[in-house]
Amino acid sequence: MESTIYIVVALVGIIIGFSISKILAKRAEGKRINEAKSKAEIILKEATIDAENIKKEKEIEAKERFLKLKSEFEEESNRKKNQIIANENKVKQRESNLSKQIEQNKRAEAELESQKENLEAQMEIVKRRKEEIDKRKEEQTLALEKISHLSASEAIDQLKETLKDEARTKASSHIKDIIEEAKLTATKEAKKIVIQTIQRTATEHAIENCVSIFNIESDDIKGKIIGREGRNIRALEAATGVEIIVDDTPEAIIISGFDPVRREVARLSLHRLVTDGRIHPARIEEIVAKTTKNIEEEIVEIGERTVIDLGIHGLHPELIKMVGRMRFRSSYGQNLLQHSREVAKLCATLASELGLNAKLAKRAGLLHDIGKVWPEEPEQPHAILGMELAQKYKENKEVCNAIGAHHDEIEMTSLISPIVQTCDAISGSRPGARREVMESYIKRLKDLEALALGFEGVHKCYAIQAGRELRVLVDAENVSDKQAGDLSFGISSKIENDMQYPGQIKVTVIREMRSISYAK
Repeated sequence: MESTIYIVVALVGIIIGFSISKILAKRAEGKRINEAKSKAEIILKEATIDAENIKKEKEIEAKERFLKLKSEFEEESNRKKNQIIANENKVKQRESNLSKQIEQNKRAEAELESQKENLEAQMEIVKRRKEEIDKRKEEQTLALEKISHLSASEAIDQLKETLKDEARTKASSHIKDIIEEAKLTATKEAKKIVIQTIQRTATEHAIENCVSIFNIESDDIKGKIIGREGRNIRALEAATGVEIIVDDTPEAIIISGFDPVRREVARLSLHRLVTDGRIHPARIEEIVAKTTKNIEEEIVEIGERTVIDLGIHGLHPELIKMVGRMRFRSSYGQNLLQHSREVAKLCATLASELGLNAKLAKRAGLLHDIGKVWPEEPEQPHAILGMELAQKYKENKEVCNAIGAHHDEIEMTSLISPIVQTCDAISGSRPGARREVMESYIKRLKDLEALALGFEGVHKCYAIQAGRELRVLVDAENVSDKQAGDLSFGISSKIENDMQYPGQIKVTVIREMRSISYAK
């Protein structure tokens, strides 16, 4: 029984506690609701205030915008109004001027009408006088016909014939005088122009030779250059194709060869070897290879510098390279680049004097001997080859014709062509400018090398000792020792049969065997 009471009391307590907690939760929830309502009211008030502020700001902005638009409209209206007033004033002024012009035209018409009447009266007077003159002339003509026993037409015919004969005689004499004077004047002017051109472009001339001097600080270096049993000097001669002369000349080594490029390569290579101090065959070949490459770069630089100095633009890179090669070529002993530069300047001056295109003439003058520096040895004349090269690299037609016609190989089609031909003759005919023997000598040496290169197995060939020795380098893999002897005999026999030369020519065939391997 007691347990039942405890259970009931416990249940009642639980129910009462649940009710109390529920009541407390409702109170807390009501408090939260009230707080949320108060916050919402505050936010609503703040939003209302912000909206009022924004509204006032927008109203102010709208008023300012309105005032601004109103001001702009008034300004535009005033401007247009002023423009309209100005246009009206112009129209009124024009109307006033037009009225004045009309009045002036009316007065002018009245004056013209008056002048017309006066002119008609004068014409009537002239007409009457002319009739009187014609009547008197007819009377005089009849009187003359009676006296001369000739009609008027017969007298006129006789007078015409007499005047014709007299006019022919005077005209013939006058024409002869004019022709003589024109010839004399033209000759004087031509001489004057040519002399002025020569004087304005006068330059020094240096005859090309076949020897270069390499200066050294001490004669002790000569031993290093010669090497043991002469191996260094032989390697240098074989690599460059020139003759190195080491004699008793103090502090100097002579480099002999007809090709200026080879001499320059040999000179620069010697300079580098002496500066470096390591002189042996392998180093010599390495230095010669680098120097040859540097010379090619220098050729391009010389060509670019030349066209810049002359003010010639748009020249093809290959033509620029050929212009640089002219520095190491000679024409009858005259440096080809110096000759071409001088011809270019002469052409520009002469063309200016004659009122022609000076830039085009200068371009043709520089390129006129471009065929001489072509690496190969073609059978056609250098003028034709130069013209073909110019055409290949899209040069002007007048320039191409001037190049091809400067030795009369083709017909001249422009006025620049005779200018180039004349300036080429001026440059080459100056005293001391050229030496014919040098050109024929160099041609003989080139023909000698070309002959040997035509044999199978020949790798390189150099004419040295002023053409008295032909040094032939062959591939060791393709030519045996026995074949080298046969090759020497064959080359010498062909030289005897095909060429004309003074004295004798020594043919030396060099066959060198090299075995190369690398340690890695």
